[in-house]
Amino acid sequence: MTELSLGSSPPEAAADGVWLACIECGRTLAPFDEPTYRCPDCDGLLEARYEEYPTFEDFSGRGVWRYAAALPFESGVSLPEGDTPLHEVPRLEADVGVRSLRVKHEGMNPTGSFKDRGMTVGVRVAQELGVDRLACASTGNTSAALAAYGGRAGVETLVLLPAGKVAAGKVAQAALHGARILEVDGNFDACLDVVAELANMGEAYLLNSLNPFRLEGQKTIGFEILESFLAEYDRYPDRIVLPVGNAGNTAALYKAFRELVEAGALDEAEVPMLTGVQAEGAAPMVEAIEEGLDDTRRWEDVETRATAIRIGNPVNARKALPGIRGTGGTAVAVADEAIVDAQRTLAEEGVGVEPASAASIAGLRKLRESGTVDDDEDVVCLTTGHLLKDPDAAAAAGRDPEPVPNDTEAILGHLAE
Repeated sequence: MTELSLGSSPPEAAADGVWLACIECGRTLAPFDEPTYRCPDCDGLLEARYEEYPTFEDFSGRGVWRYAAALPFESGVSLPEGDTPLHEVPRLEADVGVRSLRVKHEGMNPTGSFKDRGMTVGVRVAQELGVDRLACASTGNTSAALAAYGGRAGVETLVLLPAGKVAAGKVAQAALHGARILEVDGNFDACLDVVAELANMGEAYLLNSLNPFRLEGQKTIGFEILESFLAEYDRYPDRIVLPVGNAGNTAALYKAFRELVEAGALDEAEVPMLTGVQAEGAAPMVEAIEEGLDDTRRWEDVETRATAIRIGNPVNARKALPGIRGTGGTAVAVADEAIVDAQRTLAEEGVGVEPASAASIAGLRKLRESGTVDDDEDVVCLTTGHLLKDPDAAAAAGRDPEPVPNDTEAILGHLAE
């Protein structure tokens, strides 16, 4: 049974009040002695734990490292990252019909996605461990972030991508930042299997979200949402709607809220409902929620134009499912057409996101139509990647150029038609 309680005394394995704990069997491990991704006893997922959990008063500065009191180090390899906007979207808010709607745009991070938050912490841990090669499997955003932060740290970076399945903008980022790119004849989950094997052989340090320290950086999204929303509305949001691929953000936000509850900074009743959205062609988390499963079934064949969430085996499901259920949230699958329509709607409000990001808006719309989301709710939708991450998808969703003569009067006539 998954065990996510935080309150415990530091074990002998702890280093400066930090340790790793298995969420299945409870075994505790030293955090920085050697690279560790899963429990050596039961193969369960690991979670970073701390001797003390801070309150909002302990945070200072800006960006991810504003929350150093809740992280394993005081600073990390930084570009910098975090401190992303919480956009107003008044026309969309009125159309959806909720009390308030804000969009947390993680595409405004340095490499254009939320992955930077995890990498600033994860690469710092890699330095502590003294590894000489970083690696990840990726649908694109992870590879871009790892390449940038690995380059910043001066460490060799290896990324494995599913051949022909990654948006060109993301491949270009990883290439320009100096990563060695391997295109695998298989999907993302096959790439992750290979990278995990390389990591277990000691050939590279794994920085996918299976790495518990990746999620430590990503939990700062939750801290920022609560602080920003409280400052503007004098209350916390009722619900956070987010796209789900590997379910790392769902798990990370739930951990942020659990830590604040443990510290006494947040009442359990104030924790927002975590609501996950997947594409219909890649929805194992939705299946697990609907069928009451403790874990997901692996989908071997996944397909969606929302490439960043084209994942059939979410590795963080055992952490994320309790997060959805424990906050009173839910999960929903949406059609690709609904995702593209949501992408267009956000763009009309001036918020440019890649398709996977727009899944959160598409999911909110579907849940409002079904009556699952009430009209008096305060909602934050998380968008995870920038519009230019997938320029081909953006071009396909946008208007076509209109050819006109090189003549002012002819152009005015064309506009009048």
